[in-house]
This record gives sequence, structure tokens and C-alpha cells, in this order.
Amino acid sequence: MVMAKGVEDTAFYRTSRLASLTEVGGDPSEFAIDVAEFHRRQQARLASWPTSMTTLSTHDTKRGEDTRARIDAITEVPELWEEFVDRRRAAFDLGDGVLENLLWQSVVGAWPREREALHGYAEKAAREAGLSTRWTTPDAVFEQRLHAFIDRLFDDPDTHDDLERMVSFLQPAGYSNGLSAKLMQLTAPGVPDVYQGSELWERSLVDPDNRRPVDFGLRRKLLARLDGGELPPVDESGAAKLLVTSRALRLRRDRAELFTRYVPLVAAGAASEHVVAFDRGGAITIATRLPIGLENAGGWGATELLAREGTWRDALTGRVVEGGALPLATLLERYPVALLVREDA
Repeated sequence: MVMAKGVEDTAFYRTSRLASLTEVGGDPSEFAIDVAEFHRRQQARLASWPTSMTTLSTHDTKRGEDTRARIDAITEVPELWEEFVDRRRAAFDLGDGVLENLLWQSVVGAWPREREALHGYAEKAAREAGLSTRWTTPDAVFEQRLHAFIDRLFDDPDTHDDLERMVSFLQPAGYSNGLSAKLMQLTAPGVPDVYQGSELWERSLVDPDNRRPVDFGLRRKLLARLDGGELPPVDESGAAKLLVTSRALRLRRDRAELFTRYVPLVAAGAASEHVVAFDRGGAITIATRLPIGLENAGGWGATELLAREGTWRDALTGRVVEGGALPLATLLERYPVALLVREDA
């Protein structure tokens, strides 16, 4: 109860430096870790808790996994974000800076969303924080201003256009972050859990928003197309995420012997800091990190991933490559992730 009500449902709404950090099971005091520490923690998990659950979204998530993935992209452009918030506060100051920052990050992460859903989220966030209004003694004047804040997202042309521009800029990085996080979660040590609906983009906000009905019919249709050989673009349909999810889960189910170890892989080249990769014992996960910086640097260039010799097939695209030094520009030409399987395994 102390964690649920004191930390997750109060303190997390009073801390808004980066909203994606204030997540159930998270610790916002740890802003980030480097790749070496990520590998160390995965090795520790394999050694000590190999059957523990891994997940990115649950029925209790404050922000869905892909809402957080887009919010994470803000960390690459802090000056741009600061200018955006300054413009919006100059036009309409809510009177609660911490909450306002939380709302802007959450809205940008989840956009586009329904007006009613954002009204409900804003009111809940404000009352959970308990600073400007609260559940037991709602401040009607403040809440009226809060709802006016949400209405401006839809009704004020300048606010709406500024929001759309920011979302459009962050969207590609959000796609890349979302696919990378999903593939790593599904293939890293532990037992992966996929929360219902998160097979496609999961941009929900706190409950009850994250407990909405799921369109399983749509998912079945998309999966049938993928199984027919379609390689979808990375777009708003979320089909690319379903491709990653279905292929990774099937590989773990059908070829468990490929997921018995954890060996960090290193890259060589100018863009080496933009990749996270590991060999699980015959299945190699490759994921892109810091995609905005990667694009600004001109892409992968001649950067190569150093892997075991042999013939490898990407379970996502079917591309076949020879091991040793794997060119990332080729491997990640279509998607920001790859899942390689030893052809002779």
C-alpha cells in the first residue's frame, strides 16, 4: 500500500523531469544506464532469476510502452523540448509547472488521442498529485483551468499546430525506440509477457485508459498478412511491431535451445554507440539506441557488429548474411532491429 499509494499514485505525479521514468517498478532517480550496465544486469538476471517475468506494459502501467518510447526521444533534444514548453506556457500558464510538464510529455507521447480520454487523464493526474487539487477536496477553479488546458489542444489552432509539429518530429524516433525495446524485452533473459493489445503500438495512459477493449480481429488480419510474407513499413498501423512480436515469440517457443546464454556483442565504427546487441546462444538481438543522434550523424556508415562466424538469417526480414563483421547499414536497412538465427544451428 505504501508503494502503490505513496510512491506510484502520489510521488510519481509530483516528479516530472522525464515522465517515462515514473513507471510502476521504476525509479526516477536513475535517469539512464549505459550499454555495459544493461548487459551486466541481463547477465545477472540469467544467472539468478532466469524464469522471472519481463514486461513493458501491464493493467497498472502509468503510460503504455510506446507512449514512453516517444517520451524517451525527448532526451535527445532537450533544447527543442524546452523551447516548446516555454512557448506553450507563455500562451497558457496552468499555474502548476510540475503538472504542466507531466501533461505535455504525456500528451505528446500518446498523441493523437480522444478529447475525453485526455480530460480524464489530466484530472486524475492532478488529483493524484494532490498539490493543486485533490480527490477529497477538488479545487473547482483550478480544475476548470485544467480542462481549458486540454481543450486548447484541440480548439486553439496555434497550440494544436505546435503540438502536431512536435509529435511529427519525435514520431520516427518513437517508432525506433518502441521496436527496439520490444525486441529486447522478448528475447532477453526471463519469461516475456505481452500485455493484451500491445502487439501493436501501445500508447495508452493510466487506467482505465490502459484497460480499453482490444481489437483482436484487426490483429488476426494483420498477422495473416505477415504470415503471407508481407514486410510492412514502420508506420502508424503498428504492423511492424506485430511482426517483431510474433517472430520473436515464435522463435523462443520453437527454438528454446537458442536462448540459453547471454553474450554481449560489440560494434566497431563511428556509430557503434547507437547499437545494443547480444547473442542468446544462437539467436542474436540487434537494436538501435538514440536514433535521433544516429540520423544526425549520417546513419550507420561503415559501422559493423562483431559476431560469430557462420551463416545467419534475420527472422524478421529473411535476409541472409555471413557472420564475422556484420554491416549494420545492411542489417538495419528496413527496420531499426534485427533478430538473427544461425542457419546451421
